[in-house]
Amino acid sequence: MIDHLSRAVISDPEQNSAIEQKESDNILPDSKITPLRFRKRTLHETKIRTNSTLTENVLSHKLQFDGRIISRNGRNACRELIGFFFTHDQSLTIYEYRQFGKNRTIVLPFIKKQIYSHQCGRRKGKQYQLGDFYVGATLTFLSSDHLSLPESIKESTLLKLRITNIDQIAMDSLKTTSVEQKDDIISQETNDRLVFKAIQDLLKEKLHKRGVRILTGLGKYFQQLDKEGNGLLDKADFKQALKVFHLEVSEKDFESAWLIMNDNGNGKVDYGEFKRNIIGEMNEYRKSFVRKAFMKLDFNKTGSVPIINIRKCYCAKKHSQVISGHSTEEEIKSWFLETLKVACSKSDEVSYGEFEDYYEGLSIGIVDDEDFVNILRTPWGI
Repeated sequence: MIDHLSRAVISDPEQNSAIEQKESDNILPDSKITPLRFRKRTLHETKIRTNSTLTENVLSHKLQFDGRIISRNGRNACRELIGFFFTHDQSLTIYEYRQFGKNRTIVLPFIKKQIYSHQCGRRKGKQYQLGDFYVGATLTFLSSDHLSLPESIKESTLLKLRITNIDQIAMDSLKTTSVEQKDDIISQETNDRLVFKAIQDLLKEKLHKRGVRILTGLGKYFQQLDKEGNGLLDKADFKQALKVFHLEVSEKDFESAWLIMNDNGNGKVDYGEFKRNIIGEMNEYRKSFVRKAFMKLDFNKTGSVPIINIRKCYCAKKHSQVISGHSTEEEIKSWFLETLKVACSKSDEVSYGEFEDYYEGLSIGIVDDEDFVNILRTPWGI
């Protein structure tokens, strides 16, 4: 069986040595980054000698992808995942890269190999197909079905994974041999995206100059409203939040968006999902550098970073205002810390969600990806 075979590959010392040579930048979904097929990985390698022709066939017809967990919890958001979708039986499996010490990285099972279905949205109840896998796609699983998941993940009913990269060569090859049924859901999903895009375009001008202030403030405001701590708020809460931050949209647009997001009909929506749909979010290439910067600061992997550590690590020497002589390094550093503190629910530390909100707001006013990446690279040395 594939699952047993994959475990054997992981536990084989010779195979492990190849897996451990993982590149440090392995989750960058961009054409400028080394494609998945060139990376030295041996999970589900088709060259493994087996006694079954069927096993080799199943292994060869697969799509490899990278992923991340959609979460405001720093430890979970920064987990590095690699998955495989097998077109032979429409099953999938996901592993997690785990670092042990400075130089040892191994791969551990995360989602067991099985046939899975969408757990929310227009496709709820439908099995995953090849067309569901693309950069930016979201995979959903019931946390209760995976008892080995960390407790912090199982606190949420749904585990949501975002695909950050795929093996495009394999995808193109598999598409020529794969036959998938067409359905009306595709046009419905297209209409959903148009509803959200219309709202995002409407708010873009308001967010362009005040993106950081609004996004960090909105994140903090949602946390304060979330008395139960489950990340869910009702319609009245969201309407009030948009009003407080002067982001009002028409009743018609709001109701259209709410109808899409509240697909389970319980009257509550995850506020992270609400922000992503109503305001939008930076692309996966940018997000990968935000996570990289946070991981460098959060060396103890607690999911939050003391403000004092951020002060020590932030370098303003190459900031344009410092180079031009208009500001000193200390002034730039103090301005950054004060802005960041506004977003924080605790005065002495920054969570991953708050750190991401800051850069999400900053990203809105920056068109070029490399300009944004340099803003992260320069002060954090990544």
